[in-house]
Amino acid sequence: MSHFVFMLTKEDRTVPDAAKIYADLARTPLRYIGFKDIGLPVAELVSLAAAMKRDGKKVMLEVVSTSREAEIRSVEAAREIGVNYLLGGRHAEEAVRILKGTDIQYFPFAGRTEGHPTRLVGTIDEIVEDAKHLASLPGVHGLDLLAYRFAGDVEQLAARVVQSVKVPVLAAGSIDGNERVQAMRRCGVWGFTVGSAVFDGDFLREPVPQQIENILQLEGVTA
Repeated sequence: MSHFVFMLTKEDRTVPDAAKIYADLARTPLRYIGFKDIGLPVAELVSLAAAMKRDGKKVMLEVVSTSREAEIRSVEAAREIGVNYLLGGRHAEEAVRILKGTDIQYFPFAGRTEGHPTRLVGTIDEIVEDAKHLASLPGVHGLDLLAYRFAGDVEQLAARVVQSVKVPVLAAGSIDGNERVQAMRRCGVWGFTVGSAVFDGDFLREPVPQQIENILQLEGVTA
């Protein structure tokens, strides 16, 4: 089984009406929900995260900022926002120092990432080696793998990363249909994120809450 994480994001940005959209999802079985560090001010994210946590949701913030300085600001903001999980980013040693003493679960990007929307570059061997290094760091609880943002053999990449580490692997980015969901599930990922594809109606041409319910009913998917 793989956990479904719904991201209130489109094209690697938190959508402007994230709070309104979330209000329609509060009573769904959805357990994990998140947003990016780009798109809305921190004050709005604090309020949004508080509402999600009151409803029993696990809140995720994914860092997609491209500079070290912006990434560090977002790691610090994760503490202020009060998220349960911090995803993404590349400066893991600095991030774990900032997060020390919190209950935040940290899943940095495995492999070298570039640009915005973020792409995963390098060879499979390079990404696997980086994944093993990150997974060995105290304070790293899992890995964020941009599997479908990789130009090579996606399933080989995901399967090798999962097999090479003992921490959960979250497949993030560009999962736009049941075929990709099932491919990641077969590779053994702990979870997968979907954002833009729901807003674009790639799974079903239905309102967001109905799409969420339908994804949760896919074989091998859990809240």
